[in-house]
Amino acid sequence: MITFVPTPIGNLEDISYRTIKVLEGAEVLLCEDTRVTKRLLHLISDKLSITFNQKDFISVHSHNESSFLETLKNMDLSKNIVYLSDAGMPCISDPGAKIVNFCIQNNIQYDVLPGANALLCAYAMSGFEEKEFLFYGFLPHKEQNRLQELKNILNMGYNTILYESPKRVLILLKELLSIDKDRTIFLAKELTKLYQSTYKGSVQELYNNLKSVDIKGEWVVVIQGLHNDGNLLDFDDIKDLDMPPKQKAKLIAKLKGITPKVAYEEFLDKINK
Repeated sequence: MITFVPTPIGNLEDISYRTIKVLEGAEVLLCEDTRVTKRLLHLISDKLSITFNQKDFISVHSHNESSFLETLKNMDLSKNIVYLSDAGMPCISDPGAKIVNFCIQNNIQYDVLPGANALLCAYAMSGFEEKEFLFYGFLPHKEQNRLQELKNILNMGYNTILYESPKRVLILLKELLSIDKDRTIFLAKELTKLYQSTYKGSVQELYNNLKSVDIKGEWVVVIQGLHNDGNLLDFDDIKDLDMPPKQKAKLIAKLKGITPKVAYEEFLDKINK
């Protein structure tokens, strides 16, 4: 049995009673970072006067998750095995999904506990009323790739959630300024921690405000989707965008829920009429 458990994203008190019980009974801990997990257990132990039994700690992170599956094949799966990412939900911008898929393919019993998650917390705090949204995660690091992805995101009809590091959050705002300075965005810094802060306004307003703010800590960014008089983008909006035809086709595919190939054929058909 493998159980995937969420860990607090900042505030230790967000850990659930159910997670604590699972950790108490765990025999093997698969950890994104064994040092982080050991520190978490130490903090829980001190705060709640709990003594955790000796456990085997195994490092499983984004760089070795695929190769770890070979190790997993030879493990004693009758033991209580628990997977923890460093913070938040496993499998959501964190390792774990490959192991879940391995369990499904090999009929291995597994469970995923609900718990702390930065993207859902930030969206609930944003005040955006649309129930539909997209989660992107981290943007590419290369400037050209980032700008293209941002253009795609800003031309979608859905609110989109990004994660960003303190090193690049001002860079992100500058990039957004170059595309749409009036777009409304929501920023959340250090969610659930002592210095949690939130900001909402136009890209221009927030860039001006944050130039003088301590930007240490992890950030969640919610970008309002592009709407046209209350409606989502249509073909006429997309065909005039400054991007290659195949990129336009990919955008149409995402909005319509069809394959890029079909979208490209429809795109060519319409512009040739």
